[in-house]
Amino acid sequence: MALEVTDATFEQVVLKSNQPVIVDFWAAWCGPCRMLAPIMEQLSEEYAGKAVVVKVDVDANQEFAAKYGVRNIPTVLFFNNGEQVDKQVGVAPKSVYVEKLTSYLG
Repeated sequence: MALEVTDATFEQVVLKSNQPVIVDFWAAWCGPCRMLAPIMEQLSEEYAGKAVVVKVDVDANQEFAAKYGVRNIPTVLFFNNGEQVDKQVGVAPKSVYVEKLTSYLG
Protein backbone atom coordinates (compact mmCIF):
# COMPACT_ATOMS: atom_id res chain seq x y z
CA MET A 1 0.00 0.00 0.00
CA ALA A 2 1.39 3.40 -0.96
CA LEU A 3 2.12 5.55 2.06
CA GLU A 4 0.41 8.93 2.45
CA VAL A 5 3.03 11.63 3.07
CA THR A 6 2.43 15.22 4.17
CA ASP A 7 4.61 18.32 4.18
CA ALA A 8 5.36 17.49 7.84
CA THR A 9 6.57 13.93 7.11
CA PHE A 10 8.11 14.37 3.63
CA GLU A 11 11.68 15.00 4.80
CA GLN A 12 11.72 12.02 7.17
CA VAL A 13 10.03 9.53 4.83
CA VAL A 14 11.43 10.62 1.45
CA LEU A 15 14.66 12.55 1.90
CA LYS A 16 16.06 10.42 4.74
CA SER A 17 15.09 7.04 3.25
CA ASN A 18 17.87 4.51 2.72
CA GLN A 19 15.87 3.04 -0.18
CA PRO A 20 14.82 4.60 -3.49
CA VAL A 21 11.51 6.48 -3.15
CA ILE A 22 8.77 7.07 -5.71
CA VAL A 23 6.64 10.13 -4.87
CA ASP A 24 3.25 10.41 -6.60
CA PHE A 25 1.95 14.00 -6.44
CA TRP A 26 -1.82 13.76 -6.96
CA ALA A 27 -5.23 15.25 -6.09
CA ALA A 28 -8.62 13.65 -5.49
CA TRP A 29 -10.29 15.60 -8.34
CA CYS A 30 -7.64 14.57 -10.91
CA GLY A 31 -8.87 11.89 -13.35
CA PRO A 32 -5.42 10.85 -14.61
CA CYS A 33 -4.29 10.57 -10.97
CA ARG A 34 -7.01 7.97 -10.41
CA MET A 35 -5.74 6.09 -13.47
CA LEU A 36 -2.22 6.08 -12.04
CA ALA A 37 -3.22 4.99 -8.51
CA PRO A 38 -3.47 1.22 -9.26
CA ILE A 39 0.00 1.27 -10.87
CA MET A 40 1.48 2.93 -7.77
CA GLU A 41 -0.24 0.34 -5.55
CA GLN A 42 1.22 -2.50 -7.65
CA LEU A 43 4.71 -0.99 -7.45
CA SER A 44 4.34 -0.55 -3.71
CA GLU A 45 3.56 -4.27 -3.33
CA GLU A 46 6.08 -5.56 -5.88
CA TYR A 47 8.99 -3.52 -4.52
CA ALA A 48 8.16 -3.78 -0.80
CA GLY A 49 11.44 -3.92 1.13
CA LYS A 50 13.40 -2.62 -1.89
CA ALA A 51 11.80 0.78 -2.54
CA VAL A 52 9.24 3.08 -0.93
CA VAL A 53 6.14 4.32 -2.78
CA VAL A 54 4.41 7.38 -1.35
CA LYS A 55 1.57 9.70 -2.34
CA VAL A 56 1.35 13.44 -1.67
CA ASP A 57 -2.04 15.16 -1.97
CA VAL A 58 -1.08 18.50 -3.52
CA ASP A 59 -4.27 20.22 -2.35
CA ALA A 60 -3.43 19.57 1.30
CA ASN A 61 0.38 19.63 1.01
CA GLN A 62 1.82 22.31 -1.24
CA GLU A 63 5.27 22.94 0.26
CA PHE A 64 7.20 20.13 -1.44
CA ALA A 65 5.12 20.25 -4.62
CA ALA A 66 6.24 23.88 -4.97
CA LYS A 67 9.83 23.11 -3.94
CA TYR A 68 10.17 20.48 -6.68
CA GLY A 69 8.31 22.49 -9.33
CA VAL A 70 5.26 20.24 -9.62
CA ARG A 71 2.93 22.17 -11.94
CA ASN A 72 0.91 19.35 -13.48
CA ILE A 73 -0.49 16.27 -11.84
CA PRO A 74 0.05 13.47 -11.71
CA THR A 75 3.77 14.04 -11.41
CA VAL A 76 5.92 11.21 -10.12
CA LEU A 77 9.36 12.05 -8.74
CA PHE A 78 12.05 9.48 -8.08
CA PHE A 79 14.42 10.03 -5.16
CA ASN A 80 17.62 8.18 -4.33
CA ASN A 81 19.81 9.03 -1.33
CA GLY A 82 17.69 12.10 -0.60
CA GLU A 83 18.13 13.58 -4.09
CA GLN A 84 15.58 13.86 -6.90
CA VAL A 85 16.99 11.69 -9.69
CA ASP A 86 14.13 11.37 -12.16
CA LYS A 87 10.65 12.63 -13.04
CA GLN A 88 7.58 11.45 -14.93
CA VAL A 89 4.80 13.94 -15.69
CA GLY A 90 1.41 12.52 -16.63
CA VAL A 91 0.31 8.91 -16.70
CA ALA A 92 2.69 6.44 -18.32
CA PRO A 93 2.60 2.66 -18.71
CA LYS A 94 3.74 0.72 -15.64
CA SER A 95 6.88 -0.37 -17.53
CA VAL A 96 8.13 3.25 -17.58
CA TYR A 97 8.02 3.47 -13.77
CA VAL A 98 9.58 0.02 -13.40
CA GLU A 99 12.44 0.90 -15.75
CA LYS A 100 13.19 4.16 -13.92
CA LEU A 101 12.97 2.52 -10.50
CA THR A 102 15.09 -0.52 -11.28
CA SER A 103 17.93 1.73 -12.44
CA TYR A 104 18.28 2.91 -8.81
CA LEU A 105 18.03 -0.45 -7.08
CA GLY A 106 21.31 -1.89 -5.86
